[in-house]
Amino acid sequence: MSCQKCPRHCDNTLIEKCFCHADSRLPEVAAVYAHRGEEPPISGEKGISNIFFAHCNLQCLYCQNHIISRAQVNPELVKYRGIDEIADATVASLQETENIVGLVSATQYSDIIPILVEALHKRDVYPTIVYNTNGYESVETLKALAPYIDVYLPDFKYSDSRLAMRYSNAANYPEIARAALKEMYSQKGSALATDDNDMAFRGIIVRHLVLPGQVQNSIDSLRWIAENISTSIHISLMAQYYPPEGLALPDQLNRKLGEDEYEAVINELQNLGFRRGWVQQLESSDSYRPHFSTETSFA
Repeated sequence: MSCQKCPRHCDNTLIEKCFCHADSRLPEVAAVYAHRGEEPPISGEKGISNIFFAHCNLQCLYCQNHIISRAQVNPELVKYRGIDEIADATVASLQETENIVGLVSATQYSDIIPILVEALHKRDVYPTIVYNTNGYESVETLKALAPYIDVYLPDFKYSDSRLAMRYSNAANYPEIARAALKEMYSQKGSALATDDNDMAFRGIIVRHLVLPGQVQNSIDSLRWIAENISTSIHISLMAQYYPPEGLALPDQLNRKLGEDEYEAVINELQNLGFRRGWVQQLESSDSYRPHFSTETSFA
């Protein structure tokens, strides 16, 4: 019987564990904490309560969260196991943050997300739920999650299937992510609804990380969104790439993004007619560095 939670459809009759090595019977979380570095409508002044799930269904070669996203995760880095522990930690975190929760890389546990949301409701908390995903999602999973997700925060990493295979072992990423984006858009539309405090409570923000040496991939990704989704959608164009320590990286991934590379992609973003969203300073690559072995997970 194959796993249906993500597009890899791992055959559990042939292998002991899926590609991600996650066990949804006992979901594992590396951190639950306030993060103030997300986009303004989901961070606010106090930050979002992010739940960082262990493992990942994509496992990109250059992942900044690689110490918790790999198939083999050091058990000492897993701080919470099971619905009750995760829900209790989230309730405690919400005392210090905006009333908003981010589910970070939760695809491999997508079947327990409804249970987790209901557990929060049983604890008399009703936060806005943000689904922070790498974009490698099945349409069926997104349809099942629709009643529980308020804001989608997907990556659209690759328009180039060869690049997707080389960097994320997922040659079908472009077609899968495109279908996923269309489904998210069909659920939420292009408007990002916000309250009186400018906090989002419904909508979609599409992220794209510009990789060094891969400007054309970024340009093609933005063109696809413009032509097939909408230029009214919010785009978060990120320059924060840096080569994580201890990883053997191919091509030009062993350096930061160049100013000329980022400017070329920004120019295309503007030429295509996108007017909603955010760009970053190149120095952001020095700011968004996770340290899951410490109490404060970002530098």
